[in-house]
Amino acid sequence: MSPASTTTIDFTLPPKLEAHEPPEARGLTRDAVRLLVSSLSSDRIVHARFTDLPSFLRRDDLLVVNISATVPAALAARRGDGTEVMMHVSTRLPAGLVVVEFRKVDVSAGEVIALPGGGSAVALVPYPGSARLWVARLDLPEPMLSYLERWGRPIAYPYVRGGWPIEMYQNVYASVPGSAEMPSAGRPFTPQIIDQLTLDGVRLASVILHAGVASLERDEPPYEEYFEVPHETAVAVQRAKEAAGRLVAVGTTVVRALESSVDAAGRPVASRGWTDLIITAQRGVKVVDGLLTGFHEPKATHLVLLEAIAGRAHVERVYRAALDAGYLWHEFGDLHLILPD
Repeated sequence: MSPASTTTIDFTLPPKLEAHEPPEARGLTRDAVRLLVSSLSSDRIVHARFTDLPSFLRRDDLLVVNISATVPAALAARRGDGTEVMMHVSTRLPAGLVVVEFRKVDVSAGEVIALPGGGSAVALVPYPGSARLWVARLDLPEPMLSYLERWGRPIAYPYVRGGWPIEMYQNVYASVPGSAEMPSAGRPFTPQIIDQLTLDGVRLASVILHAGVASLERDEPPYEEYFEVPHETAVAVQRAKEAAGRLVAVGTTVVRALESSVDAAGRPVASRGWTDLIITAQRGVKVVDGLLTGFHEPKATHLVLLEAIAGRAHVERVYRAALDAGYLWHEFGDLHLILPD
């Protein structure tokens, strides 16, 4: 992996700052999580609540969201010797193949894994650049999405306490199933906040990027993911730029989708397909001005993308402030809004 696609931003994340359950289980509404707002021009940091989001945006700003919905992508599987293994279905590839992750076991090329309901998976080859992901072929008794709805459960990591239904992993505007893990920057949005933004003259547009498993939270390069940028969104971006509005991406998935659609002139165009784009400080961003995102783990590859937008010094300063102020990490945690001014 190129050094440009890694980060040395490191810190100690205390367990008490890991969000172990949804805010609803902590007695909060989903939009009552905290919001740290940072300005690139002044380096100013403001501590707020997500319900305050409309006050930080202005007329003609463009907020772009990812409407990919989360699917229950974790399957209880079994190896030929009877050993149980959890398999995460990550990303659909061309030619009917998928990227999968076998949790905490080493499988071999050609190994057949039994899936519930009479399905099976064949591990074909390791995914390039990854020590834990495999390219696999699935043999399922029904289409994959309906199969996962029937047999799967949401992907959850050890820091999450309890099993939560798929509804807890959905954004209110999500409408196109396909993400193995929730594009979690959008989780705090409510219909009321969206209505207020619209009344204030903030424009909204959408993309699709089906998020895979969180290899971006480890020392691994981003892998390819399917995305769509519709013509209407490309036009909305251009109009926002002409009106001097700020383009704020809701989540790193939106940044990846938009930046993958940029043409030689630096403008987004209607696009669809699989992107393997790695956004680094050296490359920079072409169209995104701001970002709404969660807080990412030490040395996470997502931090490289933040450096591309905000610069290393700003990111380090924000993370020191977030740690000192007790912000919560992970998909059920608090949010960070980066604005250019």
